Amino acid sequence: MAVPVVGAVAARPLVSDKAEDGSVTVAAIQGNVPRAGLDFNSQRRAVLDYHARETERLAAEVKAGKVAQPDFVLWPENSSDIDPFANPDARAVIDKAAKAIGVPISVGGVVERDGKLYNEQILWDPAKGPIDTYDKRQIQPFGEYLPLRSFIGAINKNWTAMVRQDFSRGTEPGVFTMDGAKVGLVTCYEAAFDWTVRSEVTDGAQMISVPSNNATFDRSEMTYQQLAMSRVRAVEHSRTVTVPVTSGVSAMIMPDGKITQKTGMFVADSLVQKVPLRSSQTPATRLGVLPEIALVLVAAGGLGWAVGAGLRGRRAGDV
Repeated sequence: MAVPVVGAVAARPLVSDKAEDGSVTVAAIQGNVPRAGLDFNSQRRAVLDYHARETERLAAEVKAGKVAQPDFVLWPENSSDIDPFANPDARAVIDKAAKAIGVPISVGGVVERDGKLYNEQILWDPAKGPIDTYDKRQIQPFGEYLPLRSFIGAINKNWTAMVRQDFSRGTEPGVFTMDGAKVGLVTCYEAAFDWTVRSEVTDGAQMISVPSNNATFDRSEMTYQQLAMSRVRAVEHSRTVTVPVTSGVSAMIMPDGKITQKTGMFVADSLVQKVPLRSSQTPATRLGVLPEIALVLVAAGGLGWAVGAGLRGRRAGDV
């Protein structure tokens, strides 16, 4: 009786690119940066302007009938390192771009609140302005905070200057409602951590966006490594994954892991595509880390048994 049941489960597809909750047309914006490397954000206003300009260019193409009207737009991490809540000029630039395209935009910003810095995604409505936020939860050492700051500063003060102020961690999952679609936000290298992606899906995300900033890493293989991680997450949870990146490679990934569109590196570009929304949960979504814990326990039990058997063998030999 167990054989047919196991066979039926094995035959059932765990991953599908078919829409369960309709489809949406999404645009991913890659505005590019003035220069690569660790000092890319020294021209923060230029990065913001580049992304606004590319959005406005896309809006012109939509108006001319060359490109489909997106239901919403996704900007990368750090696309506005100027805090739009504190700087009216940055807010005006984003407002203008949002009104030009006429749909909500998820904007990647660096925001200071109560004396703390946050790597934040801001849901920007073309009529209402900012209406929701997501603060990155899995911040990265040496990039967003400096562990053992006083100790490292005592060795070399120049090292502490690279991260002048630590970012603070967000505490809540980020799922934006964009034109009725539930979009889960996983910022940059958060995609490397199982729990961050799974939390968005279990919180209702019908698709995932991985806004990233790879300009720091120039033309290294890191950007392709991160893209591969996003493909794994698409298959793991059977969700469309969009990857808007400041400098590339931006991409559209289907729930089966197939990349349908991608950009080059260090060019301004945009991707527009109709993608499926899905709400069913895969075994990986439902079980989370339980299989890993079970495997660790089995391995630990096997190791304990082997050590015990060895000790018993030695005692028997001594007798």
